Amino acid sequence: MASMQRTTRLAPSPTGALHLGNARTFLINWVLAKQNHWQIVLRIEDLDSPRVKPWAKQQAIDDLTWLQMDWDSYVGFQLDDLSPYEQAMDHLRDKHLIYPCQCTRKEIVQAQSAPHDDDHELCYPGTCRPADMATVPITAPESAWRVIAADHEITYTDAFAGKQAHNVAQQVGDFVIATKAGLPAYQLAVVVDDHRQGVTDIVRGDDLLRSASRQMWLYQCLGYDPLPTYWHLPLVLGPDGRRLAKRHGDTRLSYYRDAGTPAEKVIGLIAYWSGTQSQRAPMSAAEFAQQFDITQLSHDPVTFTEEDDQWLITN
Repeated sequence: MASMQRTTRLAPSPTGALHLGNARTFLINWVLAKQNHWQIVLRIEDLDSPRVKPWAKQQAIDDLTWLQMDWDSYVGFQLDDLSPYEQAMDHLRDKHLIYPCQCTRKEIVQAQSAPHDDDHELCYPGTCRPADMATVPITAPESAWRVIAADHEITYTDAFAGKQAHNVAQQVGDFVIATKAGLPAYQLAVVVDDHRQGVTDIVRGDDLLRSASRQMWLYQCLGYDPLPTYWHLPLVLGPDGRRLAKRHGDTRLSYYRDAGTPAEKVIGLIAYWSGTQSQRAPMSAAEFAQQFDITQLSHDPVTFTEEDDQWLITN
């Protein structure tokens, strides 16, 4: 039997402009694909509709192209076809694994976006879980839907972060997989998409490390096989030690591009952050792919400094 073609995905969310932290993760993802002969799928994760910026969809593609990345297939936007998520919901409902929930709107809205470690997620206490799951209705207008969480440790070995063990029930409880608006939440959508698009290797920031156990639980509930390999990489932080964001100034790729910064400078800074070169120096994406060594990448987060910014904007 022929071995499965390993595949990864670049999956920007158009809720805003891509910044240097996003760029580092995407570029290392792309480099790993080139080094290991993976296929690359590009998809735009646009289900977080209240926060999606229409202009950000094309800009994300333009930013990745500017950074000299390419891909083998483009699968478009999640909102283009909701039927795969609806089919997954039907499967989970038939197995009596999900139920409608009408708890706080704030919690439900937050669940539609990808959760991060510094978001201080609440552990859902099971308020709406019925005593008899067989009584769950087929439809429940204006309700979110939750999946029963696994109350045991889910263990796996992250290809970069190492051995992991998480109890989903104790961490977050039954979590939202569809929102009041009838859209799939992040956890369900990403699992359905990765499975149907043949994604075998998921490279992303380690702020999503705990999400992997939830997604592996959904793989099991949906009968999906095989499980993907996860690579959770350290983030780029601001000087205050928090995840890079607007509070740290303008770190958008479009800002540097409009300021006349060559893409090679941004790539060179990422290479410097990644231990590929000992000082800041321009580098092409192809050169980075030739020289990058994942075993030399630090497990500690990177701090974006004023010196980094000054080097990028100085001609």
